[in-house]
Amino acid sequence: MGIREIEIFRVVMTTGSTSKAASMLGISQPAVSQAIRKLEAGANLQFFERTRGRLVPTQEAQALMEDVDRFFVGFETIEHRIKSLSRLGTGRLSVAAHPAMGNAFMPRALAAFGFATQDVKVQLKVLSSKDVHQQVSSGQCDFGLMADEMPVMGLEHSVFLDEPGVVAIPTGHVLSRRRVIEPADFDREDFLALNPEDSSRVRLENVLQNHGVSLRPKLETPYAHTLCELVAQGMGIGFINPIAACDFVERGIVIRPFRFDVRFRSLLLFRPGKPLPEIARKLLSSMRIQLRKDLRRLNQALPVDGTPSCWRP
Repeated sequence: MGIREIEIFRVVMTTGSTSKAASMLGISQPAVSQAIRKLEAGANLQFFERTRGRLVPTQEAQALMEDVDRFFVGFETIEHRIKSLSRLGTGRLSVAAHPAMGNAFMPRALAAFGFATQDVKVQLKVLSSKDVHQQVSSGQCDFGLMADEMPVMGLEHSVFLDEPGVVAIPTGHVLSRRRVIEPADFDREDFLALNPEDSSRVRLENVLQNHGVSLRPKLETPYAHTLCELVAQGMGIGFINPIAACDFVERGIVIRPFRFDVRFRSLLLFRPGKPLPEIARKLLSSMRIQLRKDLRRLNQALPVDGTPSCWRP
């Protein structure tokens, strides 16, 4: 006996007739009857009694059907798993991102990709850039997003974000009436800064020093979203990641461009020699689409006139 005869037996048991089984299987009724006879001959058992043109299952058929059902449930599970693997990879995805990108941008990208409706388990880790690097290099994450404040040694990488920072200003602040913020403005206002080791802060300080301004922060924090919240509370102005700024455009802060092109950069990290699963590649595509949407939204919040060339689309 073969798997095909077992399959036909199951369909006959389920439908109750050879004609319905033939229709469901897409074969002729004689082919169904022949398969049943072949199965009975191979087992040396009678599985059906023929009564007035109907097939009535014997006790042996009922007993066999229990095992057949268990077999096919397992087989269908395997079949579903194979289809899922071809569509989504392993069905698990782990991503690490530094806070400026992980706190709000990644949830937006995941929502836009529709993970809630897909058969995949996602782990999103929001970590320091150092820990993002460690997670990817150790193979604990499929890919990562880190700021460019530390080397990417041992990992493949590509630039994901490379955009000028913006100045975050409390609503109603005198600088909110400006179209562009100048270096001298940082010398006159309470300044809220990212930590000294942050690469964008280092770049900002270099530009300010070239214009005779020394940065004297009133408060420091490693987190862009914390900085934005502090600005929203009226505690001072800050120079922030444009993607983090996007989350606060309608939450009590005014966004203005800085006169000079001081960049924020985020890098995608990959483990060498480890191909990305298909679901990860699709997520990366969704992330790039979401990034373009966020930057367009931020551009719409900037003044039309007077915006430096680095912020003109």
